[in-house]
Amino acid sequence: MNFKLLFFFFISITINAQEIKSLSFEQSLEKSKTESKNLLLYFSGSDWCSPCVKFKKNFIETEQFKTFSNENLIVFNADFPRSKKNKLENSKVQENEKLAEKYNPQGIFPYIILIDTTGKIIKTWEKYPSETLDEFIEKMK
Repeated sequence: MNFKLLFFFFISITINAQEIKSLSFEQSLEKSKTESKNLLLYFSGSDWCSPCVKFKKNFIETEQFKTFSNENLIVFNADFPRSKKNKLENSKVQENEKLAEKYNPQGIFPYIILIDTTGKIIKTWEKYPSETLDEFIEKMK
């Protein structure tokens, strides 16, 4: 019985994570307002930027961060892959380019921005965060 419950729990987390990935930035910002959660926008080059890959692995994909973000954040990744095999849909490319014009005109990767529910920037990190995961999470509270 417990195994079945655990299985359905992980399935629901996977479905929720997939749903969030499919949201536009505007939908993510609206969700942050509705749920009273800050939005974490991060710019990455998932297939060419090694600090971006490291950030995703050591921060975004950790269980500790996932637990924190599920309760406190909406996370949006503006990705700029270069490889043809990782090419994004045109609409996603255009959206990410508009976000870069507004929030990251210098083209810094990774570039991490914490935005409140009104759209105001609370904090930014240029490049890979120097904080530990615990310190990074603490700064988002």
